[in-house]
Parts: sequence; C-alpha cells; structure tokens
Amino acid sequence: MKKLIVTTALAASLSAGLATSAFAELKAGAKAPDFTAPAYMAGQPFTFKLADALKKGPVVLYFFPAAYTKGCQIETHMFSEAADQFKAQHATLIGVTAGKTEKLAEFSKDTEFCAGKFPMAADAGAVIAKTYDATMPAMGVSSRTSYVIAPNGQVAGVYSAMDPNDHVNQTLAILKTIKK
Repeated sequence: MKKLIVTTALAASLSAGLATSAFAELKAGAKAPDFTAPAYMAGQPFTFKLADALKKGPVVLYFFPAAYTKGCQIETHMFSEAADQFKAQHATLIGVTAGKTEKLAEFSKDTEFCAGKFPMAADAGAVIAKTYDATMPAMGVSSRTSYVIAPNGQVAGVYSAMDPNDHVNQTLAILKTIKK
C-alpha cells in the first residue's frame, strides 16, 4: 500500500511538472527572442526575420502544433479571417510550427485555411518554440501559444490555450493596448 501511495504521488508530481513546463510561456515585459526562419507566403518560400518585421510595427506570433490538424486548421482559418484587423493595427501576423513542416508551403496557400494572407514559418526541432517556452515536451512540437510583441521587442502579452477558438480575440485585445 505504501509503495502505491509513493508511486501515485510521484506520478502526480511529474504530471504537474509537465503541465507547468508545457505552458510556462514568456511573460509580458520579457524580451522576445529574435529569430530567423524559413517561411512561406501563399506557397512562396522566403526567410522571415523577426527583427525586420518589428521595424514595421508589432508582431503577432502564434505557435501551433502542426499543419493540417483539426485545431490548427481552425486557428489558422480564424487568423486568416481576421488578417485585415491585424493589418489595421499595423501588425505583422505570422504562424510558426514545428509539426509537419514539409506541408507548410501547401498549408500557407490553402484557401480553406491560411489563403496566403500571412506567412507560416517552419520551426524544425521546435528550436524557436523552445526559446519562447511554447512547446509540448512530450510531443516535441509547438504548443498553441500566441504572443504579441511590441516594436521595441518586448512581449506585450501572451495567450496560451489548446482550444484554438479565442487566440484571435485575445491577441487583438492585447494588440490594442500597445501605444502607437
């Protein structure tokens, strides 16, 4: 019985640790890690540079687990539908994933999801996601975490939830708090 209690306590503490690390994203006010990544816009390859995007205004960076998975399709479609609202706030919108990166070119132009309205960047090995503490360690992919980065490079806000339905609303609300 004592062994069962110890095993159960150990399992519970490991589960709690994994849950915390999976959603231990950077906090508002933190310096956003700079990155350069291979990306696609409407199927066309290019190199995305965060530093260059920040020169133009705020950046809405959303991490998603993998192209062509149900939640990611929903989230990307919602960001695509709201792309003009982000542009109206002078924000660069970019999706980043470590999952199914070989399908990003196709996903970036798919009219049902992204429709070529903003770039999608490949994060092989979740290197970028790790610098943003936006990973699901057990799966080795990005978590569903969205960041709003002010032009000065500081995180203005973050929203992390596996449910894809509120990322657009949350990031737009954070974006509106940035002083122009």
